[in-house]
Amino acid sequence: MSDFSFVGKPTPMLDGPAKVTGNLKYTGDLKLSGMLHARFVLSAYAHATIEGINSSAALATPGVRSVLTAADLPAVAPSSRARLMLARDRVIFVGQPVAIVLAETPAAAADGAELVEVNYEPLTAVTSMDAAMAEGALVIWPNGIPTGAEDEAAHGADTGGESEADDEEASNIAGKTQMQKGDIAAAFDEAAVVVERVFETPMVHQSSIETQGWVVQPNPITGGATMWGSVQSPFGARQDVADALGVPESDVTVHGMPVGGAFGAKFGLYEGLIALVAATVGKPVSLILTRSEELLTTNPAPALRLHGKLGFAADGELLAMQADVVADTGVYPSGLGGFAAMQFASFYRCENLLLESTNVITNKQSVGAYRAPTSPTAFMAVETLFDEAAAQLGMDPLALRLKNAARTGDPAPDGGEFAPIGMVETLQAAQQHPMWLDRESARQQGRGIGVAIGGWMGGLEPGAAVCKLNRDGVLQVQIGTADLSGTPTTFALLAAEAYGVAPDKVRFVYSDTDSGPYGGGVGGSKTTYTLGNAVIRAAEDARRKTFAIAAEEFEVSAEDLEIVDGRVQVRGFPDRSISLGEIAGKAMTFGGRYEPVHGSGSQAITDRAPSFCAQIAEVEVDEETGDVNLLNLAVVQEVGRAINPLAVQGQMQGGAVQGVGWALFEEMRYDDEGQLLSGSWMDYAMPDAVQAAPIHSQIVEVPSRSGPFGARGVGEPPVIPTVAAIANAIADATGVRMTQTPMTAPRVLEALEQR
Repeated sequence: MSDFSFVGKPTPMLDGPAKVTGNLKYTGDLKLSGMLHARFVLSAYAHATIEGINSSAALATPGVRSVLTAADLPAVAPSSRARLMLARDRVIFVGQPVAIVLAETPAAAADGAELVEVNYEPLTAVTSMDAAMAEGALVIWPNGIPTGAEDEAAHGADTGGESEADDEEASNIAGKTQMQKGDIAAAFDEAAVVVERVFETPMVHQSSIETQGWVVQPNPITGGATMWGSVQSPFGARQDVADALGVPESDVTVHGMPVGGAFGAKFGLYEGLIALVAATVGKPVSLILTRSEELLTTNPAPALRLHGKLGFAADGELLAMQADVVADTGVYPSGLGGFAAMQFASFYRCENLLLESTNVITNKQSVGAYRAPTSPTAFMAVETLFDEAAAQLGMDPLALRLKNAARTGDPAPDGGEFAPIGMVETLQAAQQHPMWLDRESARQQGRGIGVAIGGWMGGLEPGAAVCKLNRDGVLQVQIGTADLSGTPTTFALLAAEAYGVAPDKVRFVYSDTDSGPYGGGVGGSKTTYTLGNAVIRAAEDARRKTFAIAAEEFEVSAEDLEIVDGRVQVRGFPDRSISLGEIAGKAMTFGGRYEPVHGSGSQAITDRAPSFCAQIAEVEVDEETGDVNLLNLAVVQEVGRAINPLAVQGQMQGGAVQGVGWALFEEMRYDDEGQLLSGSWMDYAMPDAVQAAPIHSQIVEVPSRSGPFGARGVGEPPVIPTVAAIANAIADATGVRMTQTPMTAPRVLEALEQR
């Protein structure tokens, strides 16, 4: 039996009715008086000089009010999280904004953008990692590569190891990292089994339903602005806008709007540019990206090549792990290659490691965080190699993983020790799952069964919450982060549990950056884990103040009071009670003697709570066509404490579907000139509801040490092991090891023919 009244009970999303009826307002629904609609003019070349821009035809278009180029905007240094301004002298990727058209309607802006003429002188484009690293390659940034990768750190993907200093001679190498432990060469010499392969994954796009969008109202008095945006970090967006406008942060207000999907993509992009545009024309400006613009101009996951190598003793002990990662970061630098190398070796016991990475600049759009950044690639490598080693050792694949799984107290990749973790429990639950127990029956039907596990260390960021008791007995809670991932319902359950009222008596307010407390960005599976404690503390503070008033009214000790059905009563004497609304009223009365019931809470957790997800995939492979049919997918995830099991299962299923996309469908394909060939949802393949297969979710609970009521972050892990589980299932069915995604029919058929 649960000791909780509300935590752990499946609860429908409190904002669900507003969403499904279309009554929830998103950024694209906003209309301000005098607002102009913006549309980009995008570069048609991956690398070229801009010889001239003719906007006369666009300006003659009915409804078009202005066409701005870089020459019309202040030449400010943008925040490194929002580097993208209008191209000034040259373009460096296809889709780079060259000009911006402002019009009275979105249609007029689109018409005007079509009529802007840009004359280019094409230059050599560097469009692959190998070309960028080749001797004599054209250097994209001859005067030095810009720095900064804050969006990745905000998502919990900070890099470990030591960074090597850049070569004095300019190159397309944005940075290298290396982490070494033990004697890697001796360990491989000692190993009875060594497995080694090279794995490749392409750029993959977040492709949320809602595209990126912002509305900015300039302030002519202060030089600042007010922004409404689909952003994961309102306070981060405030910094970006302030940096671009050259004003103090206090002169900028950001309203984080409800977010229709983000997955790491909305930590900062064009906020600074739109603020500058609005300030230049002196009117509110709305920019809502089209789907093609979203695919062309935003920040997908990087393409990765990972050379992985594992060494095992005859009894299955993992002796050595080596990874060499090359990351295509697009035209701006990123540290995600180093994070991929770290993820490769984060969760198995091993005394000998060599983890290296190289981040490479190319003439493609810049990359960024995508749900569990780089982890699908890292775990495709390590989990495929584990399966291959298990076959050579004659061991059960899950038994080999259990033998080497990290346990509480083991060294963690961040230099400390693992707090209580549930990797072992997750693997044990997978061992007992019907899909694993019945694998021989599936094999007899010509099907393959594959298993894999993924882990996530979890992000950390300080945050705060405030709450107040209203006269109607409703507890109103206020935070300063973004509305994403079902957090209103989760936080309502936490506040209800801590204060003592039903969840429907809690109202959640997402405040702007002026009126609310600081809230970190939503990403990295850190929001509930970190900010949840602040919500609990604020509710507990309000409860103490509520009891203080009631104790004085009844002349009893606060310890003798309880909240039952919206009333504070003396324990054991239900006739001695007062409603919560009355208590609030006594603290809101002219001449009253009680302080208002306001609570506050804050936190700055430094104790990570890693979480794990194991998946079992069942596939059929048509050996004549190479087509892979995913029949079933089991998702077994350790979540610490499932605050709202319904929301947790939604995260598990949604992440797994994205993992299916990584495995079988999704790829940003470029030609040799840097042109994106999959620049629309007609060409960029994603799984539909049928292709995603039945997903069977199972929650495992191993409470964390520091999370709210033992919760851990749940968003990242379910996308991580899917690629590996499906690849291992294909190998189980056919004997073929797939090392490149997406595992499309032509690629599988080619591998089958090379057996």
